[in-house]
Amino acid sequence: MEKVDVFEKLSLFNDYWNPRIVGELNGQCVKLARFKGEFVWHKHDTEDELFYVLDGVLTIEFRDRTVTLNPNQLIVVPKGVEHRPVAEQEVLVMLFEPSATLNTGNAQSDLTRINLEKI
Repeated sequence: MEKVDVFEKLSLFNDYWNPRIVGELNGQCVKLARFKGEFVWHKHDTEDELFYVLDGVLTIEFRDRTVTLNPNQLIVVPKGVEHRPVAEQEVLVMLFEPSATLNTGNAQSDLTRINLEKI
């Protein structure tokens, strides 16, 4: 059991859309990521996904609406719901999702990350 300094871990990398694992519990991963720009439209058929904004402003686009998240706000995207994260400026995000969750869900792209680094 070791404490994790979230911002210290975030200082270890500066690339976008490439989550790192900082913890695991009950089959779930706690991930940190930097977002900037538009991600791909995708969905996760069997997993819910939690986005928690640490710094910046994150927009989550859905096919029927858009939700804006500010620091210390979160959203849970239910399994099967198509969505696209968008960050006009850099956003620091914590994610909670099952360990088998692929970041691009059902959409393969150059942003797909299969083997995530543990930091």
